[in-house]
Amino acid sequence: MTATIVVAGAAHGPVIVLDEPLSFWGGFSAESGVVTDEHHPQAGTSLAGAIVVMIGGRGSSSASSVLAEAVRLGTAPAAILMRRSDEILATGALVARELYDRTVAIALLDESSYREAMSADRATLTADGDLTFD
Repeated sequence: MTATIVVAGAAHGPVIVLDEPLSFWGGFSAESGVVTDEHHPQAGTSLAGAIVVMIGGRGSSSASSVLAEAVRLGTAPAAILMRRSDEILATGALVARELYDRTVAIALLDESSYREAMSADRATLTADGDLTFD
């Protein structure tokens, strides 16, 4: 299947499905890569190196700087796959690419691909948008 690439990058890793949108500002630790929002269903889960599947982000323009910092520290997800576009997360990924020459891949999924991603154990995303699930 093909994902719509928002920020290009190749990624492979375990899939972590977030049951609700996540604000990276205040809800995620760039230092540890862990979901810190105690009200989020996946609180305490490490997203570092994972293929994160979620409906979309949950605001705050500062989330872009938190994601860029996680990329710098090596604690960011390998990729973020979403149903809804999130310009704030895309900005963080693009800033990280510009500043640190590395990024987190971000792609949009259609409804069918999103449902398939929600039950996958592992995923591979190419820079061209080819997406496979294990």
